[in-house]
Amino acid sequence: MSSLRRWAAPLGLLAALLVLWMEVPIEEIRPETLGGDSLRSIVTVAFWILAIVVVALLFGDRKTADADVVEVEGPAFTRFLFSNTRAGLFWLPIRIFLGFSWLEAGLHKAFDPDNAWLGGGAALRGYLERAASIPEEGRPPISFEWYRDFVNFLLNGNHETWFAWVITFGEIAVGIGLLVGMLTGVAAFFGALMNMSFLLAGSASTNPVLFTFAIGLILAWRVAGYYGVDRYLLPMLGTPWRARVSTHPPTS
Repeated sequence: MSSLRRWAAPLGLLAALLVLWMEVPIEEIRPETLGGDSLRSIVTVAFWILAIVVVALLFGDRKTADADVVEVEGPAFTRFLFSNTRAGLFWLPIRIFLGFSWLEAGLHKAFDPDNAWLGGGAALRGYLERAASIPEEGRPPISFEWYRDFVNFLLNGNHETWFAWVITFGEIAVGIGLLVGMLTGVAAFFGALMNMSFLLAGSASTNPVLFTFAIGLILAWRVAGYYGVDRYLLPMLGTPWRARVSTHPPTS
């Protein structure tokens, strides 16, 4: 057995036990009960470190001679939806909808007449302050303490001044990428990442709908941009289709 695989199994089991500890339906033995929110944060970070290490170990072990490979074939409909170039017509209107949604959001921030986003990030700071607040009654907008800590880190360091630029031009880049079908899966991933960030901050709006469509585009990354730049760009990058084999007439 590969040495990498020997470490992956116990580390994966340990990660699963950490999740069980955090989510077990017995309040008395949960990390936050035993050691407060700080202990839960430590356990959460430990889980993600272990998860990343396990994925890295398994990925590095994939080409060993004795590696086990099990191919699970999916239903015909999903193979068509996520792997057939004709399904690009199905994803085209979804791409356009998401693309214009992100492009409009980014341009609105970039050309805000009050310059509240790119003129110092005042709009973003106000949004983050509302998200990080803890009301005396009712539930706070943010449910996860680690995300509130991240928001407070941005606020305490006045990072909204540059982070507002990242959000604004990130939205514009995602919108353009989806509209022209260029690296569609990558664009959809970063769009979904922003949707999830807004949802974690307690802002629903259209984010659940956009996030759901983005997940579909991520799964269909090979064909979602077929009616766009990806039709030519992905083969040039060597994925997902193999390069054509050049043939020559036999020499006499």
